[in-house]
Amino acid sequence: MWLVAAFALAGGLAQLVDGTLGMGFGVTSATVLLALGVAPATASAATHAAKLPTTLISGLSHWRVGNVDRAVFWRIAIPGAVGGFLGAVVLTSISLEAAKSGMAGLLLFFGAVILMRFGFGVRVIPTPANGHRARWLSPIGLLGGFVDATGGGGWGPVVTPSLMTVTSHEPRKVVGSVNAAEFVVALSVSAGFITGAAHQDIPWLPVLGLVLGGVIVAPIAA
Repeated sequence: MWLVAAFALAGGLAQLVDGTLGMGFGVTSATVLLALGVAPATASAATHAAKLPTTLISGLSHWRVGNVDRAVFWRIAIPGAVGGFLGAVVLTSISLEAAKSGMAGLLLFFGAVILMRFGFGVRVIPTPANGHRARWLSPIGLLGGFVDATGGGGWGPVVTPSLMTVTSHEPRKVVGSVNAAEFVVALSVSAGFITGAAHQDIPWLPVLGLVLGGVIVAPIAA
């Protein structure tokens, strides 16, 4: 009971960050599970199992309050689902520890870009006139889905700052669209882990806690 309550608190805090900033639930959940000694593939599978109900509620909540751009949603969700499925299958067969430093550098770069744009009003990277088109958004979705599956989290940290950079949408539209599309990605990633049999050793009590906390907080975050 205490284990479920502790993970519910962690899931609620993670979802509060994820629902307001467009990132955080997957990275937080996977990190906690890895610290408990869970294998990387199993930790990612458990995180995405928890994401299914939380991202569904979060996406519907953002949709209800008008935070979702339908065109952006589909242009990142479908490629994200493809990348997520491939990443899940890959993670069950090889280790991607070497990618951590590259991922950290990528996130640091995007963080600096967002800080300069919204903190100081300086555009480090000019926003393309047609940045909302599929030719810009599809590669972002594909990469975000792959990173999300292989890292146990990463959809938001990759896609949210990328959309902030290449589109002219206000932040709430970006965050809402990314959160709504994450459900489609989580569904595809979970199917990939089922195919790779990484779901067999999932610690279901922590997952239940993450789900409870995330579902309760998701509407508030939106």
